Amino acid sequence: MLEPSPKAQWSLVNAAAFGVHIFTASGAALALFALLAAIEHKWGLMFLLLGIALFVDGVDGMMARRLDVAERLPRWSGDVLDLVVDFLTYVFIPAFVVVASGLLPAWLSITCAIAIIISGALYFADTNMKTKDNYFLGFPAVWNVPAFYLLLLRPDPWVAAAVILLLAATTFLPVPFVHPFRVRQLRVVTVSLLAIWSVLAAIALWRDMMPGPWITAGLCAIALYFLGAGLWRERTD
Repeated sequence: MLEPSPKAQWSLVNAAAFGVHIFTASGAALALFALLAAIEHKWGLMFLLLGIALFVDGVDGMMARRLDVAERLPRWSGDVLDLVVDFLTYVFIPAFVVVASGLLPAWLSITCAIAIIISGALYFADTNMKTKDNYFLGFPAVWNVPAFYLLLLRPDPWVAAAVILLLAATTFLPVPFVHPFRVRQLRVVTVSLLAIWSVLAAIALWRDMMPGPWITAGLCAIALYFLGAGLWRERTD
């Protein structure tokens, strides 16, 4: 049996490397379907699609490093592609949720959505978004999480707007936020709580964002941990 020539092998490897870029770009397609679900107020389906996009975002970097995509295909920047997709899934779709959910008055929801989009765009352009020990510096523009809690808790519109605008302002402040996987301090606790949060969030979505008081309390307690983990870093420093 004849083995493929070195040129053919090189072409196959390059095709696989480009496939990684396509895999990353599929997150944009998932964002489109999430937007269509949000238009119909199918929040469970929307968050499921965003969750799949999060999985793609979590594994594509490992695949790219394994196939040495940056060296093989320097024409396409995986970093830029990743930021484009992240902006859609972490910023644009949640901003749309704030407007489309009807939980805030129209003018107030649009104001908050603009704050989300502008602060998120500037954050993704920030070349100093992380500290040397891998904490995010400023709110890391993961707006799908506040959007989740907005639909879960359905707070007073002014409370919701105040939280959104505060988080948008925090994007530009030197406030550390923990990265759940890359920060070594309390990593076991952080990853364990993230796993528990994922299970509780899945139950909340299964129950159409009405999971009951105990699950809601658990989700809020874990959120407080992630908000305070960065402040614990400041205190220990």
